[in-house]
Amino acid sequence: MDTTQRTDQQRSADRRRRELLEAADRVVLRDGPQASMNAIAAEAGITKPILYRHFGDKGGLYAALAKRHTDALLDSLRAALDAPAERRERVEATLDTYLAAIEARPQVYRFLMHPSEGGQGGDQGFDVGKHSAPLLRRMGEELAQVIEDRLDLGPGGQQLARVWGHGIVGMMHAAGDWWLGERPCSRAELVRSLADLLWGRLAAAGDKIGGPGF
Repeated sequence: MDTTQRTDQQRSADRRRRELLEAADRVVLRDGPQASMNAIAAEAGITKPILYRHFGDKGGLYAALAKRHTDALLDSLRAALDAPAERRERVEATLDTYLAAIEARPQVYRFLMHPSEGGQGGDQGFDVGKHSAPLLRRMGEELAQVIEDRLDLGPGGQQLARVWGHGIVGMMHAAGDWWLGERPCSRAELVRSLADLLWGRLAAAGDKIGGPGF
């Protein structure tokens, strides 16, 4: 098989994978944590064994969907952090970006972060609890790197950046989960309250010399 043929086959496989993920997204938007492999296969117009062939198992499909949505969320968070504004405004914009994302697609959020209470059509659903922690860890590491690159935290700065990164992500996740379920206040009020909680040490830290600034 020559290189051109292999490349064409890879492009075809990638395109088909995207189509299947888009079908899965439609089911998730409709069913949330109750999304099943049977429903996704039906939405894609294929049989379940073909879906397994592309993703291996339910965990493989979940991981692919999680990466798709986490990549998009991280891109949005980076854009908020890089916006031309004062530091406090960018902190609030970053918090708001996360909360706006889970508010806009609550079924996707619940699918990614909450275990199914039972499957549909004979499917036992996705073992979401097994996979959601790595998503939060990835976000924590990404934010830690942003903090380390931008702020002068002095001796032990790398470790402190990781503590802050994971702590902030944990705070956003827990507060956002509570807020999405109960809606005790407006999104703007929650953003301000969380920013107030973070602001003391973030306000005091200087920008790292030669870094992109924070």
